[in-house]
Amino acid sequence: MSARIRVMLVDDHAMVRMGFRMLLGGTSEIEVVGEAEDGESAYQQYATLKPDVVVMDLSMPGMGGIEALRRLVARDRDARVLALSAHEDTAHPRRALKAGALGYVSKRSAPEELIDAVRAVATGRVYLGAELARKLAVQDLAGAGSPVEQLSEREFAVFLLLAKGQSVAQIAETLHLSPNTVGTHLYNTKQKLGVSNQAELTLIAVRNGLLDV
Repeated sequence: MSARIRVMLVDDHAMVRMGFRMLLGGTSEIEVVGEAEDGESAYQQYATLKPDVVVMDLSMPGMGGIEALRRLVARDRDARVLALSAHEDTAHPRRALKAGALGYVSKRSAPEELIDAVRAVATGRVYLGAELARKLAVQDLAGAGSPVEQLSEREFAVFLLLAKGQSVAQIAETLHLSPNTVGTHLYNTKQKLGVSNQAELTLIAVRNGLLDV
């Protein structure tokens, strides 16, 4: 790793990226070397920029942050990704960590927490905010959790996109899958969640804090 921590910011909101750039760039040891507005762009730029840390928003158009994260880590197992989300649920952080993220921070956290998280992830350490770590620990001890956590990674990706209003054809294009494969994932998702239509899937997503309303 270089003397300064080289960071790539991935978020579909330009104002958010500007805020993060100012925050991180205000430290002596962190340098923002690139930005991307979606997962596809992040995946393409990663090989050229070779950042020490990718700060990745999970809620983006297109393939979304989880899928982009999964592809980055599949391409480079040493990729160090810090996931960000405005959601307060535990499903997103579990998915992000399972997909290969080293850290997870809520966008509602104090600014200093983002800096601490980037420093930790840059050294290969796992970073979770104290409140999130507590929530995950309580869930694990109680054996509790959302039914959504039963879904496989692909099923979860299809579930989120469908809940956001995408059609099967659009999801197939976004995730680079055949419509038949998407249909299979959708069928399995409905079976696992005990629902029969898109409206019920969307309601579950809202109740679990997976969608902005």
